[in-house]
Amino acid sequence: MTSDAGSNELMLPKIDFVFKLIFGDEKHKGITIGFLSAVLQVPKDDLADIEIINTELLREFKEDKKGILDVRVKTRDGRQINIEIQILPTEFMPERTLFYWAKMYVSQVKAGDIYDQLKKCITINIVDFRCTPLKQAHSCYHLTEDRQGHRLTDVLEVHFLELPKLFEKEIPIEENDVIAQWMLFIDGRSKEVMEMLAEKNTDIGKAYNLLKIISKDEKARMAYEAREAELMDQRTRVRSALAKGEEIGIKKGKAEGKAEIIHALLRGGMGVDETASMAGMEKKEVEQIQKGILSSLADTK
Repeated sequence: MTSDAGSNELMLPKIDFVFKLIFGDEKHKGITIGFLSAVLQVPKDDLADIEIINTELLREFKEDKKGILDVRVKTRDGRQINIEIQILPTEFMPERTLFYWAKMYVSQVKAGDIYDQLKKCITINIVDFRCTPLKQAHSCYHLTEDRQGHRLTDVLEVHFLELPKLFEKEIPIEENDVIAQWMLFIDGRSKEVMEMLAEKNTDIGKAYNLLKIISKDEKARMAYEAREAELMDQRTRVRSALAKGEEIGIKKGKAEGKAEIIHALLRGGMGVDETASMAGMEKKEVEQIQKGILSSLADTK
């Protein structure tokens, strides 16, 4: 589905801007509760008093100005849950996930607090690319002992929902798999499938109705199209940089090829964090290359 058909065309829920509008709104948090109940496999009553604690969303999307597009939830017993959707392939996704989980975990305490102040933190990553080698669309990780499987602590929980695996023949999906139903809705590949899911699952039905309302909103449509264009530009920059880097790497060596990729991504407007992740480099290395680019630009003036 694209936006070429005009305002009657449904937006894609997997575009992070739309995802935030559906799952990050206090007014419609019943949808978020339904989704979390399915993924975490807990009763909805356990999530009845959740609070969405980052409702900020910028109206405009520019490369130098980004909204907070993940969804952060706090439960009545103090647990925090972060839901993030990633469309573009991201290198070192496990490391990136643990880094942001750790920031969420330690942000709960301040100087002078004791460890029992720390509550469980859960990360849910919805990704539009293969992220794990497992032959399953949904995976859940905890901290366990290698041989006995003893769980050291329950404070860490990380989920991966890998959308492309829904369509791989070697990965069986049960018809009544509620997590798979939500994933199919978020993927948004077929309007007919979304309508079928809306009839089968009451919470998805609420999400689908909200999606139809959002899709008719003129301001939301403009922001959505701008976000789509930005993502398309990023994909183009990445493909061009990788192709150019590979060509230079063949001619001059791997190191120069990688440096060329960094140059192309940074010059194309990609941020330092994203560039470092894409190239598999430390942030400091990318910042050094960025300084070199800025110096060369200054010399030409």
